[in-house]
Amino acid sequence: MWEAGNVFPAGYRAELLAHLRTYLNDPTGVRDAAISEPARQPMGLGDRFVVCVRFNPKKAGGGYAGVKDHLVIYVGGKLDRYVETLTGGDICRTAAYAPFPELERLTR
Repeated sequence: MWEAGNVFPAGYRAELLAHLRTYLNDPTGVRDAAISEPARQPMGLGDRFVVCVRFNPKKAGGGYAGVKDHLVIYVGGKLDRYVETLTGGDICRTAAYAPFPELERLTR
């Protein structure tokens, strides 16, 4: 059953953008957005597809919060967990990031 949950998340970018639109207090004006490709990583009893995303969001009172890394875990090809990592976390510290312009163009 664990292996059945390891389906490649084909729509990972669109699903992540939909999540961030509701997760962020102000999803507009995000800066320095970058994302990794889905990769299988050890999680719990076995591997899961994970994506690392890094960006600088607006703070509630204006200004920017600073660049932070986030780990996104997919199960059955769908977003299962979204976690802000502390100091990049082991997985995201070594991730190969590429620009994520769709996040920088996000609207409410």
